[in-house]
Amino acid sequence: QVQLVESGGGLVQTGGSLRLSCAASGSGFVINAMGWYRQAPGKQRELVATITRGGSTNYADAVKGRFTILRDSANNTVDLQMISLKPDETAVYYCNADSARYAGGWRHLEVWGQGTLVTVSS
Repeated sequence: QVQLVESGGGLVQTGGSLRLSCAASGSGFVINAMGWYRQAPGKQRELVATITRGGSTNYADAVKGRFTILRDSANNTVDLQMISLKPDETAVYYCNADSARYAGGWRHLEVWGQGTLVTVSS
């Protein structure tokens, strides 16, 4: 099936930068789109950015112009480049994959990573 492994989280100062990475692995699947979400303390999980197989991107207004989502040529990894980070962006960041697996027909499969913690200090 599909597994997602995230890396790159950590502690950064206000105004600093981080690059998160998510790798998808497994067999017998294709990925239609991938994205990043985040959940801050005391808040609901929210969309940060998504990217489709064709390279179309979508960003939350709060991060537009500061965050960039990127994928590799095989569409099995996705990175999130974050600059000018703010303290209120401290959150657990989650990778998501919109995938499909062939088993006598294509089955839709949503997969989530375990999350990586980003802490922005003042």
